[in-house]
Amino acid sequence: MSESDCVLTELKQGVLRVVLNRPKANAFNEEMIGALQNVLKQAARDNQTRCVLLTGSGSVFSAGQDIKGFGQGENVSFRKHLLHTYNPLVVQIRQLEKPVVAAINGPAAGAALGLVLACDLRISADTARFVVGFLGIGLAPDSAVSLLLPSMIGLGRATQLAFGNEALDSQQALEWGLVNQVVPAEELQEKAFEWAARLARGPVRAMGLAKRDFNRAVLGNLEQVLDYEAYTQDIAGQGMEHKEGVSAFLEKRAPNFLDA
Repeated sequence: MSESDCVLTELKQGVLRVVLNRPKANAFNEEMIGALQNVLKQAARDNQTRCVLLTGSGSVFSAGQDIKGFGQGENVSFRKHLLHTYNPLVVQIRQLEKPVVAAINGPAAGAALGLVLACDLRISADTARFVVGFLGIGLAPDSAVSLLLPSMIGLGRATQLAFGNEALDSQQALEWGLVNQVVPAEELQEKAFEWAARLARGPVRAMGLAKRDFNRAVLGNLEQVLDYEAYTQDIAGQGMEHKEGVSAFLEKRAPNFLDA
């Protein structure tokens, strides 16, 4: 299995441990997204890989898209960006007919939250936080957050988190059904690997078929939603609210959307 500096992999007992490794916030850029796509593609083909365990290095799962690494000019196409980055990445996770477990070691925001939600199971450190994040910089949700988050916690709660740009702590995430289990941060990697190894010893082909069933029954419109998110994000990305949100983020101040 291949490795790159920003996505590290290790195969052990049928579990492919995949580590997002772009300190200090593990924010996504083109290289990291491409590396993760390649790892998942190879995982689908590799008979030795029976379960994928996705986590982050350090104390952060991922802050989502690296804003500094994404152009802010008038010619930036958010739709084009999404169609070759996060949209196919989310589909890869959902179509991988092997269990995918997220071990959330710290904050997960924006597109990273979408990837966490796309995984089959989620085990969280007690220090983790979950932030929709998009509206804080004047954008609409993407990376299937608009579908997956309401599906898991309900439309009202999802709207509250999105509109208020509030952080959801791990215990509340457990109570709302966003994660399956919460453990002390120092035990996360060990517990997550034990869980993934147990799945890897199970009937993985049947799990893959069950995943197909779940996709058809609950997420049958996933690709259409991803496509529509890319459309609305293109609108939001060219608006003054986004420009103000990004400026405020880079200048480390509160955004002023009243004049945007």
